[in-house]
Amino acid sequence: MKKVKQILAILGIVVLLSLYVITLVCAIVDNSNTMRMFQASIVASFIIPVLIWAYGFIYRLIKKSSKDAEEAAKKNKESLKEKANLSTK
Repeated sequence: MKKVKQILAILGIVVLLSLYVITLVCAIVDNSNTMRMFQASIVASFIIPVLIWAYGFIYRLIKKSSKDAEEAAKKNKESLKEKANLSTK
């Protein structure tokens, strides 16, 4: 899992760096379409990191809630066993 996170982090860095390079090139080159590409690159430079953060945040919430559900199920199972043992005595 750690290796996958490292690969995804490196991939994210490469994507962001390429966006910054594209933004710089679009700002320097004078063409009819460069203004739209420049605007798209600027927007993507903000949107992509926010989406990456949001995906990670949601993943942590889901992972935490699944652990909480497992712990609650384990406690519930233990309490049912205790009640069963008390009723047989």
